[in-house]
Amino acid sequence: MMSENQKKTGNILSNVNPPSELPSFITAVAAQQPTAAAADQPDESLKKETETDPFIPTTFSPAIPSSKDTTGAAAAADLSSAVREDGGVSSTTRRDFANMVLNPEPLADALSPITQSGSALFGWVKGAVSSNGILQKVAEKAKSSVDTIVTTLDPQMKEYINSGGDTEVIVASDKDDKVRPIREAFQTVFGKATVIGLSAQAVAIAAQPVGFAAGLKGAEHRINCIRAANPRVDDHLPVVAVENFLVELFPEQWFDAGVIVLFDYAKNILLKSVTQMTPIPLPVIASIQADTMDDYQLKETGFAVTVGSVMAKNLNTAHTEWHKTYTSVGRSEMILNAAKTIATLYKQAVLEYYANASVSGPASPGE
Repeated sequence: MMSENQKKTGNILSNVNPPSELPSFITAVAAQQPTAAAADQPDESLKKETETDPFIPTTFSPAIPSSKDTTGAAAAADLSSAVREDGGVSSTTRRDFANMVLNPEPLADALSPITQSGSALFGWVKGAVSSNGILQKVAEKAKSSVDTIVTTLDPQMKEYINSGGDTEVIVASDKDDKVRPIREAFQTVFGKATVIGLSAQAVAIAAQPVGFAAGLKGAEHRINCIRAANPRVDDHLPVVAVENFLVELFPEQWFDAGVIVLFDYAKNILLKSVTQMTPIPLPVIASIQADTMDDYQLKETGFAVTVGSVMAKNLNTAHTEWHKTYTSVGRSEMILNAAKTIATLYKQAVLEYYANASVSGPASPGE
C-alpha cells in the first residue's frame, strides 16, 4: 500500500512543468534540415524529369573531312573557321577542297634555308668535319684513347701502332734494351716511325772502352759495320749506334755512360749525345784493371773485361739489369732520355736540310 506521503506528492514527473518554447535560432536550423526519412526518399520532380527527357544518341562528326588536304598552313586556318564557338561544325566543312593548291612552293625551295651551305646549321656541320673541326678533334682523341688502352693492356702493341710514316731508322744493335728505347724516342718525336735493329759489332775497340774518344770511336765502328754488312741499309737511312764507356771524371772517381751517335749520310747529318752517368765503385775498377793483361792488343782503347759483367756478378742480377739494381734507373730509361734529344735534333736538322734544298738545290752526299 502506498503511504500517505506518496499519495500527496504523486509521481515526480507529473510535477515537472511542461518545457518552454525553444529559441528561434534552433527552430530555424531544424526547419532547414530535412528529416532522415525525407532524405531517403528520391525527389519526385527529378524522377519525372529523368523519365521524360528524350535520349540523344552520340554521333561522330569530324572537324576535318577526310577529303581535305592538311599539308599546308591554310588547313589550320580552315580548321579554326570550321569549328564554331559552341563546338559544332560549320557548313564550310562541306566545301570541296580537291582543286585547292595549299602549298604551291616546291619542297626544295621550302627547305632551302636549311639545306643551304651557308646556313648556320649546315655551316657548323661543315666546319665540324673539317681538318681542324670539332669532330676531327673528337675522332683523334678517341683514337688516342683507344691506342692508350691497347698499349696499356699489351705494351708490345705500341710498336705496331706507331710504326709507319716517312721516318725510317736503323739501330746498330739487336739488343732489346737499346732498340726499344730508341724506337720509343723517335715515335714520340715524329708521331710515326719505323725503327729496326740489326746486329753490329765494334771492331778494333776494347771490350770495355775507356774515355769519351773510345766510346765515340766504338759507336762509329758499329755504324760502319751495319752499313757494310747489310745491303738494305742504303745512304738514305739514318743509323743510330749506342756505345757504353768508362770515364774517370775526377781523381779515383769513375763513371759509366753511353754515347749515342746518329749518322745520316745522304743529308750529311751527324748528331751525338751522352746518357746519364752511373758512378762505379773503385774496387770494381781495380778488379777490371787487374783482369786486363799487359799484352792485351786493344789496351790503348780500354779494358778486356766489361764493367757490366763485374757489376752484375757482384749484384747477383742480369747483365742488362745492373744499372736498375744499382741506381734504380735502368739502362733503357737512360738511353730513352738521350735518344729523345737525338730524335728532336734530327727532326730539326731534316727540316733545315729540305728548306735549304728547296732554295739552293740538293747537296751531294758527304759534303
